[in-house]
Amino acid sequence: MSQFLDILPLIKSDFAPFGDVIEADPATMRYINNGTTERFHALAAAEAVGEGARVIINLFRGQPRVFPYEIGMMERHPFGSQSFSPISGRPYLVVVAADEGGLPGRPRVFLARCDQGVNYRRNVWHHPLMVLSAVSDFLVVDRDGPGINLEEYFFETPYIISEPSL
Repeated sequence: MSQFLDILPLIKSDFAPFGDVIEADPATMRYINNGTTERFHALAAAEAVGEGARVIINLFRGQPRVFPYEIGMMERHPFGSQSFSPISGRPYLVVVAADEGGLPGRPRVFLARCDQGVNYRRNVWHHPLMVLSAVSDFLVVDRDGPGINLEEYFFETPYIISEPSL
């Protein structure tokens, strides 16, 4: 029987085991360009390992999901991190799971605001992009290079996410 997953707000401390929340953090702010620009410095670090690996920047255009939604699979990238920063001004869902003996554990679901991005660390189990109400674009930084940088796991019994309250 499927289990329902709670949707939690995306908070740095709760997301820390899986990666970084990318948002304007006053503790990292520096003025640059003669004081005309605020730089929020080093909010996340891109990872790319393996010979011939490089960090690339992509644009992903996600289609909205229909709720209730079944989480039937998770994926991870063993050779590099992957960050998602929304550029369409819409909230979205982030689904992650702790590694339990090489497999994803029970997923956790976070509601990301339109001004929050995430950086999944290398080898973190996560669900593919979860857009909510309308087609949305994301700036994605991840690894390119030789080797298979994708592992997928399919749950015997899917988990269910109800429609989020926005």
